[in-house]
Amino acid sequence: MLGNLIDNACKWASSRVRITAECAGERLVILVDDDGDGIPETLPQGVLKRGRRLDEKMPGNGLGLDIVRDIAELYRGSLQLEQSELGGVGARLDLPAM
Repeated sequence: MLGNLIDNACKWASSRVRITAECAGERLVILVDDDGDGIPETLPQGVLKRGRRLDEKMPGNGLGLDIVRDIAELYRGSLQLEQSELGGVGARLDLPAM
């Protein structure tokens, strides 16, 4: 899961990717932020749909984020996309810590 999120962030970042993790009670929260163009506010979760791509400039098939979300849900977790403090996309992976 993390490999897909980092690969995606590196693909779309202008020059910077930041990865942070913390345990919050019984949860592990991993944030992968980039400083790219980001996602329009009306579409952040729309790009999680299988095969959905907002930009065709980079190679890819639009499956990675959907696969990460599916695997996270299998582990009783979630994947959310949000605006990053760096200006691009922030991917928030929330998983059980145990």
